[in-house]
Amino acid sequence: MEQENALLEVSEIQLVYRPKVKASERIRVNDAKEAYGVLMKSWDMDSIEIIEQFKMILLNTGNRVLGISHLSTGGRTGTLVDLKVVFGIALKAGACSLILAHNHPSGNLTPSEPDKRLTEQIVRGGKYLGIAILDCNLTLASYTQN
Repeated sequence: MEQENALLEVSEIQLVYRPKVKASERIRVNDAKEAYGVLMKSWDMDSIEIIEQFKMILLNTGNRVLGISHLSTGGRTGTLVDLKVVFGIALKAGACSLILAHNHPSGNLTPSEPDKRLTEQIVRGGKYLGIAILDCNLTLASYTQN
């Protein structure tokens, strides 16, 4: 009987905030170049030309980095991103804004139609939740720059 009742209960998510760094010590991102530098520190340079990956930088109200989340890894031509995961992470981290980034192993800098649709969906979802999606015109296909 007890097991039957447990099957009918809604599982709960617990929210716990355990900052690893003081807010004043966090890296501030003021522009695309700084965002690029932060992202490149987290990218696996051994696979950047082989597989597509999607990441996001989570920011507080002062554009200080709360963290970087690796959202997905795909193949050579694409990767899938689940919006529920994007916003679940953003909400749990207390992010006020996000910077989205993914690499194109082909080196092609032109966003695909699926890239554009995904970005539009995330921007629309962010508006409902009060989470800004910052446009840095950031492309990791330029990783070969010195």
